[in-house]
Amino acid sequence: MPLTTLDDTPELDMTVDGADEIGPDLNLIKGGGGALLREKIVAAASARMVVIADESKWVPVLGRFPLPIEVMPFGFAATRRAVEAAAAAAGCPGPTALRQGKDGHAFVTDGGHWILDAALNRIPDAERLAGRLSCIPGVVERGLFIGMAQTAILAGPAGVCVVERP
Repeated sequence: MPLTTLDDTPELDMTVDGADEIGPDLNLIKGGGGALLREKIVAAASARMVVIADESKWVPVLGRFPLPIEVMPFGFAATRRAVEAAAAAAGCPGPTALRQGKDGHAFVTDGGHWILDAALNRIPDAERLAGRLSCIPGVVERGLFIGMAQTAILAGPAGVCVVERP
């Protein structure tokens, strides 16, 4: 397999990646590792996205895993308030926390941004929440991957289960 960049190969046949949560409609929460913007750019450049995970990542409703939201450091407090209001308006109120690095300071993404982790517990309408978050100035990207995955391969003690998006 040749090593390349997205600049040299802007259209990919397939992305294979993990996820922090996978819903029955194959909507995902990703970004627990902090690279959600780059992961979404790669997924969006791909004709097909396959997610591989252990069965504990399969959930009936997204939201148990804190939702990562990549934000600009400038205007952080205003962005945070807007994120919390948008989540509440989408039916999933919950506190947000600035992700901390090992040094105790704000975790900085590869793009130089910060991450808010939103403890929402349950996201009844992930598409609605994604739309509301995307409209907020200061939000660079959100860890909701809506309609991007076509296949999930889940492994557990009973074996492997393959789920295709309906």
